[in-house]
Amino acid sequence: MIKLENITVQIASKILLENASAQIPDGSKIGILGANGCGKTTLFKVLKGEHDINTGELLISKKQLKAFAEQEIKEEDLHKPILEYVLGKDKRLTELRQREQTAAPEELPEIMEQLLQIDAYSAESRTAEILAGLGFNQEDLTRPVKDFSGGWQMRLNLAGALFQPSDILFLDEPTNHLDLETIVWLESYLQKYGGTLLLISHDRDFLNNVCSGILHFEGKKLVQYSGNYDNFARQYAEKIELVGKQIKKQAERKAHLQSYVDRFRYKASKARQAQSRLKMLEKMEDIDEVARDKESRFTFPEIKPLPSPLIKLENAAAGYNGTPVLKKMNLYLNQDDRIALLGKNGNGKSTFVKMLSGHLPLMDGTMAKSAKLKIGYFNQNQTEELPLEQTPTEYMQSLLPDKPEKIIRAHLGAFGLEQEKAVTKIAELSGGEKTRLLFARISIDTPELLIFDEPTNHLDMAGRAALADAINAYHGAVILISHDFHLLEMVADDLWLVNNHTCKPFDGSLEDYRRFLLTPSEPEKPKTEPKPAPQQPKSTKPSRKDRVAIREVEQTLAKLEQQKETLLTQFATVTDGQKIASLQKELHALEQQITATEEQWLELSADM
Repeated sequence: MIKLENITVQIASKILLENASAQIPDGSKIGILGANGCGKTTLFKVLKGEHDINTGELLISKKQLKAFAEQEIKEEDLHKPILEYVLGKDKRLTELRQREQTAAPEELPEIMEQLLQIDAYSAESRTAEILAGLGFNQEDLTRPVKDFSGGWQMRLNLAGALFQPSDILFLDEPTNHLDLETIVWLESYLQKYGGTLLLISHDRDFLNNVCSGILHFEGKKLVQYSGNYDNFARQYAEKIELVGKQIKKQAERKAHLQSYVDRFRYKASKARQAQSRLKMLEKMEDIDEVARDKESRFTFPEIKPLPSPLIKLENAAAGYNGTPVLKKMNLYLNQDDRIALLGKNGNGKSTFVKMLSGHLPLMDGTMAKSAKLKIGYFNQNQTEELPLEQTPTEYMQSLLPDKPEKIIRAHLGAFGLEQEKAVTKIAELSGGEKTRLLFARISIDTPELLIFDEPTNHLDMAGRAALADAINAYHGAVILISHDFHLLEMVADDLWLVNNHTCKPFDGSLEDYRRFLLTPSEPEKPKTEPKPAPQQPKSTKPSRKDRVAIREVEQTLAKLEQQKETLLTQFATVTDGQKIASLQKELHALEQQITATEEQWLELSADM
């Protein structure tokens, strides 16, 4: 059991938590949520013993083993083979094996018994299994750590956290540098984990599939919710609505009492009643609003439609230094397409979008583009190329020297960089704010095609929702590489799979793809021939407007069904006859709404 009792946590002059309390039972899998900067990582440091609390009490057994992914790799570890590096994260295993090498003969039985107790003789195979799940192959196991890029070194540190024995496992944004395939494996691994899991993540689907509870920063308090992220989101929205109604009702009550006092406090016959109501007013404590996460919005520019196809590939190939990574590609892209690009890291997704965006020339075949096509290309590594000494306004002025500052500030404002953020040095912006600046950068030419390569790594939950809304409102074509299943489900209409040195349409849904990832075979549709890539634009494809309308109706229907479920739950607890009649009337009206919405969905879907 982890117990926080009225703790206050402060960094410099900023109070992150004030008289906050929470209890986390052993074996729980808890997602820790809150807006960027609220103090989630600091709370991790408090629980790990790396940061003191100012007041209050933290109860956590010192005997409990804690595991977390290291942020850096020490210089002396860079030359170790990755298998040895991960094995070294189990300090007890390392110590016993060192003692085994130098122990006297009479000490060996005891050491061997302890090695058996910690299952030391399967350590290599267990480590190799974790590394394989995180995307490393058999040949990688003997390669030194220094051979791998920063993102892959982060996977090694994640492997170390998963391998070492632990009672409490701390994971801070573990999916940020993983692909969809690896995330699905990690979900499965964590579902089987027997200890207490504390997880910071902005990946909604990941939280849904792993967590049994949510700990949410609300103001400077911690509020606990049961269930996964979707349950939390529903309960949180209901609480905001309920408290809003209570505040409104209290305000009306106060206004009524104050009106009585104002009218009769100096009238002798009513003075006593007026004084009584005045005391009631003085005793009435204000109901606090529910602390809400900051909403986030931004807007991609309006475009002038171009005739389809925007891009057509015929037997196209692309690669590096004369070696093709992708070949035999026959695809086309229409004006209203929303494409999710699937495939394991290293299969060539980034190569594909670099080719489309003009950053990588064709090695073979042809690529025909609309003559007026403009492309906005976002790559997660572009944040490293930003001029840190400049402000967003200065940076955009260098790109648009003929535009007045008023226009530039308005453009930045459309991406949430308003007022002081527009004149803050880029070095001082958060990762999410730098991402927004890049969104503003790729939008300055009003592109008809937007390409996103992992845009969500530095966006919080509100930022990810804003990105989905902005893409759905945009009228151009979109190609999206993302490890965020929820974002793909919200915006993607078609799936393309980069696999076996080519890219072609995937014949299935995201759920089909998720199921395929959990099987040993490659994610191809079983027992059917691959769907041939069409050579001409589809004439029967519904318009973007129709697809958005259907998605909105589906969301409305889901909300109505949830309301019905809530009402049915209330029936089980209500005993008052008048209340039951009221609920029945409300349920009948709700069922009529559901029927009408279903008919609307069927009508819109008739031509799909």
